Parts: sequence; structure tokens; C-alpha cells
Amino acid sequence: MHRLLSGLHRGGGVPSVPAPPVSGASQEEIRRQNLGAVLRYVHVHGPTSRAELTARLGLNRSTIGALAADLAAAGLVTEEPPATVRRAGRPSLVVSPRTRVYAQALSIEPDRLRAARIGLGGRILDLRETDRDAGASALDAVAPLAALTEEMTRAVEPDAVRAGVAVAVTDTSRDRDGRVRIGGPDEALRAALDAAFAAGPAGPAVLAGDLADIAGLAEHVRGVAAGVDDLVYLHGGAGVSAGIIIGGRLVMGHGGRSGKVGHMVVNPGGLPCECGSRGCWQTEIGEAALLRHAGRDPGSPDGVREVLCAAAAGDPVARAAVERVADWLGFGVANLVNVVNPDTVVFGGSLRDVYTAGADTVRRRLDELALPVSREHVQLRPAALGRDAALIGAAELAFAHLLADPLNVGNPA
Repeated sequence: MHRLLSGLHRGGGVPSVPAPPVSGASQEEIRRQNLGAVLRYVHVHGPTSRAELTARLGLNRSTIGALAADLAAAGLVTEEPPATVRRAGRPSLVVSPRTRVYAQALSIEPDRLRAARIGLGGRILDLRETDRDAGASALDAVAPLAALTEEMTRAVEPDAVRAGVAVAVTDTSRDRDGRVRIGGPDEALRAALDAAFAAGPAGPAVLAGDLADIAGLAEHVRGVAAGVDDLVYLHGGAGVSAGIIIGGRLVMGHGGRSGKVGHMVVNPGGLPCECGSRGCWQTEIGEAALLRHAGRDPGSPDGVREVLCAAAAGDPVARAAVERVADWLGFGVANLVNVVNPDTVVFGGSLRDVYTAGADTVRRRLDELALPVSREHVQLRPAALGRDAALIGAAELAFAHLLADPLNVGNPA
């Protein structure tokens, strides 16, 4: 996890204006910084006229023109006249990111392995997935992910350039005694990923991080929390974890092990948790809790969806189950809001649907327990990017090296 934030900038790598030059910086350093600002802007916002770049980035027209020309010469953007011209005079050229430059994004999820090729600009160009064997370790996932990537690479254009590789890893690893091990990717996994995907010793290392952190980054850059610098992203699945972004940067903690909010004790007299504690938040709001309260088989792959559908149809048992989980969800969110004081809380994974079904209950509990100074401004939002959030966030990590130094384009596919 220590590699996770390398090269990222405030606001998910998308500053509204270039950062002020570092004291003593050379002209070449300033130029590279400005190149990064232009490329980051079109990467996130899409095709943008030179005139808008001039206004948004605070640089003069001739500087923007020179920077855009340099990026075009490097094969990172195109410059074309606008499709429509609305006023007299010479139209401002439109700068667009080129998808020939792409990121390799991977995710290791509880039941699936997914691989995507995502072009500069954030569009998913190719996506492949396969089942993940029950009980398989994250290390076991490297070979099948490499096979998916190999299939994808055979379909890549000859002039395509891979800017980097990043993987989102769900936090489901277990020790030999069966207890869940709380932590991010370990060194053995990092070494295996580097061996399978790194483009030689000169290329950037493969970036790896917790799925909730990376999905939270995606919602921050391209999703429902775009432009919000202080947010908590809650991800529900087999467990519950959070991506916490403060001042536009992910909060990592020692060894990259922050965000394990599912193991925040909220009910000391509650059920034992698989981590070895008792009354953890995820025992009250996780998928297993919803199924338990609804009297459903905890092993059913479609159980959560069935309970939510039944609740929406008016089934009283399913509805009561949703309300109970939503109440505990609001309880924990109130505590997080008091501690973090975010502008937005985003609900992703299975918690997205639980929140949508029980939003009034979550908000009521939040209003009861959170400090007024924290609760009055906070927005609660369902995630916008769905299951692709982890891949989209992984791509943002993989592009970070290029966006920090656009003249270091990357390695041929």
C-alpha cells in the first residue's frame, strides 16, 4: 500500500490551476509541471478547447498552444477544429486525450477477477473477467489475471502504449486459523504482480491497494463525489471497508491499513466477528446481517438482491431487515461524520442498495447522533460508478506516473 499515492495530486490529480512553481525550479521543470496540468485536465474533463484551458488553468494563450502542441507531438492528445463554430473569427482548437495510451486496471474481488484496458480520458476499451475460486488467496489470482491480460493484449493496436498497471484487492485474506487478516496487499503479492505485469526494471512498479480506497478514488475523480475534496466512501461486500479522502488525498495510515471501519466496534454485546472481536460494525450492516435478519440462506449468491427486491415489493420481513441494517448503518455513519467531518459520504458495493432502500432511516439516525456542525452540511450519496469503480480507480492510479510527467509516456504494449 505504500506505493498507492505515488504521483497523485490534490483533487484526485486534477488541480483547477497549476501548482505554483517550486522555488528554484528550472524552466524545464515548470514546463513539465504545466504539461501535466493540461494533460490532467483533458484526461478528466474530456475534449477541451484551448480557450477553455487558458481560462481554467490560468496560463496565457501562447503557453497553452505550445503545451498542447508538445502533448500532441508526444502522441498523448489530438488537436482538431471544433465540430461547430458559433462565432466569427478563428476557432479555438479542441484538445482531446488519445486512447492509444492506456492503463491496465485489475481487480481481485471476492467472487470474480476482472481486467480492463482503460484509455487516457477514462473510457473502458476492453474488459474481461473470470470466476474466482472460493477460498483462493489473492496470490492465486495473479496467474489467471495475467492470462486475461494476455488475451487483451493480443487485441491491442500496434501503436498502443501502456502507461502503467494497478490492481484493487478486496480485503478478504485469512490466516491459517480462519481469522480474517486485516491489511492490504502483502509483499509476496506485490512481488508476484511485479513479476507478472511490470514492464521491466525501468518501468513503474505495479500499484496495488485496497478495493475500497481505489473505488473511493474513482468516485472522487469521476463519480458522484467529483470535485469533493473531503469524503468517506463506504464499500459493502463480504465485509465493510472505507476509502477516506481528506484534502483531496487518500488517508492511508501506517502500512496503508486505514479504513477498516467494518471492524469499528459498535455493539460490544453483539455477535462475534470473523476478525476475532465482537460487535464489529460489519456484523450489523454486512451482507450476512441483512440475510440473517430476513431469514435467508447466508450462502445464497443472489440473496441480498432478493431481500432488497422483496422489501421494495412490500414484504414485511424483508422490509424490517432492511430497516434494521439501515439503522445500524446510520449509527456508524454518524460516528464517522463526527470524526472525519466530510462533505460527502458515498455508499458503494452492496451498501449502495441498502442505503437507497433505507435512506430515510440512515438520515434520521445520523441526525439523532451526529454533531450539528458536522451533519448539517454533509451529503449522503449512492455511488455512481457501480462495479466498475474499482477498475476506474485502478486506472487513475496507473495513469498517475504519466500525468505527473507527460514526457515519460510509458512502454509499448
